[in-house]
Amino acid sequence: MVRKKSHRRKKIKHQQHISLNIAIGIVGVLLIGFIYSFTQNSSHHGIPVEVTFPVDQPRELAANVYERKPIHKIKVEILNGCGIKGIAAKTAEFLHKEYQIDVVKSDNADSHNYPNTLIIGRNEKIEGLQLLSQSFGVPFDDTTIVQHSPNESLGIDVTVILGKDIKTYNKIFDYISSKK
Repeated sequence: MVRKKSHRRKKIKHQQHISLNIAIGIVGVLLIGFIYSFTQNSSHHGIPVEVTFPVDQPRELAANVYERKPIHKIKVEILNGCGIKGIAAKTAEFLHKEYQIDVVKSDNADSHNYPNTLIIGRNEKIEGLQLLSQSFGVPFDDTTIVQHSPNESLGIDVTVILGKDIKTYNKIFDYISSKK
């Protein structure tokens, strides 16, 4: 009887060893497969790219570029108040490209029912308000569009809410239309 129990225990241990060896074998095969896949994915031959630099254009000093198009240090937010998808981001791109104005925020306004575009000064820095009214082609003294409503807690200099009249601003709308 003792011999049968001993024989049975050995048989159970042998079966456990076989199961463990099979599991190790499967993990080993998977590991080899992962290694092979990794080596195939990491060894790209690539496409040769030839880089050429323009020789007919003289290089300019950064100071000369800055004199022609200075970077304006004003914080601007553009809000979509007309409902045209992506218009705030495209207007921000236009202001950066054409006027070197960095827009710190472009988002939706509280509603999409603004009939007119509004340019709102948020602090005492009038230069930013003047620059934005100029970039939109609006006279600085047009109080229906250019307004002064200080709110220092926003942390910005000018808020622009794009209204349904955005199509009347030809320069901006032409740029936006070309980016579709």
